[in-house]
Amino acid sequence: MSLKNTYAPSQVVWELTLQCNLKCIHCGSSAGKARPNELSTAEALNLCKDLAEIDSKEVCFMGGEPFLRKEWYRLGREVRDLGMRLLVISNGFIGNEDIISKLVKLQPYGVSISLDGATAQTHDHIRGVEGSFKKAMEFIFLSRKADLPTAVITTVNKLNFKELPMIKELLLGKHVAWQIQTASPEGRFPEKLLLSEEEFYSLGLFIASLQTKYSTKELPVVGAHCCGYYSRYIPHVGLSSDWRGCQAGISILSVKSNGDVIGCLATSDKYIEGNIRNRSIIEIWNNPNSFAYNRHFKTTDLGDNCIDCRYGEKCKGGCMGMSIALTGKPHNDPYCYYKIEQKLS
Repeated sequence: MSLKNTYAPSQVVWELTLQCNLKCIHCGSSAGKARPNELSTAEALNLCKDLAEIDSKEVCFMGGEPFLRKEWYRLGREVRDLGMRLLVISNGFIGNEDIISKLVKLQPYGVSISLDGATAQTHDHIRGVEGSFKKAMEFIFLSRKADLPTAVITTVNKLNFKELPMIKELLLGKHVAWQIQTASPEGRFPEKLLLSEEEFYSLGLFIASLQTKYSTKELPVVGAHCCGYYSRYIPHVGLSSDWRGCQAGISILSVKSNGDVIGCLATSDKYIEGNIRNRSIIEIWNNPNSFAYNRHFKTTDLGDNCIDCRYGEKCKGGCMGMSIALTGKPHNDPYCYYKIEQKLS
């Protein structure tokens, strides 16, 4: 069976531009200025067609700030016309009625806005620009008013960890989904603000408690791929029923604004598989040697943190992004509920 039939991207994460109007301290991409030589409109439109050709199910626009790319609406329309679902992740800073009206026309599968504090003081400090909290809250309101499927993404670090219950109060009963993830020490993020293992474990308990206490109608909440794994006490808090290892290059595909192709944007440039200007994304995705770290994973690939774990074969060493950021190695994520419980027992 060919790889084309074996693998198809459930989601493509597309960095439309690295240009950004905020200066977030946790930004793994150190976004701000556009990358040199970002894809032209013609190249981007051709990429949409190639993504449909490899049977991509949904395409997620992000940045930087995706709304700063002037062709974002045209590209979104192309994604939809080709039969793929569209998602957008924004910081909400330039959200306005015009953007909302265009989103309504596109009928996206989801619109996510970053919210990193329950107060302007905390959010604006993390986001690096005064007024960003007010703008984000306004955009969340406009998105919900337009009946768009709206979500909030909170990236947790030591500065906002204690505000999670207050953020919950802002979202409860508002028909807004909540994705919670942890910041990792890459890009601009200083390691001193990384959650401790104890805080990370407490975060898992917090997410699990919300999922138990509230219905999905009251507060749909999930932990991202960095939250886990195989706890004796904390149920899996992600979208799926359990964790089956990093999906980069298996069901997740990412594209940088200059055409670089990588499994996950949270991994280092070492894991770039090629550039669509040199080889089409069809060729890169279908190449049997691409994404070998996941597609051809063996338990002997596990790092020191995971090599003796009973769940190693299934878990594959946790989140690749966290693993590489924290240890410099793949399949070696120390931020693991099971591992932490072993230390405490």
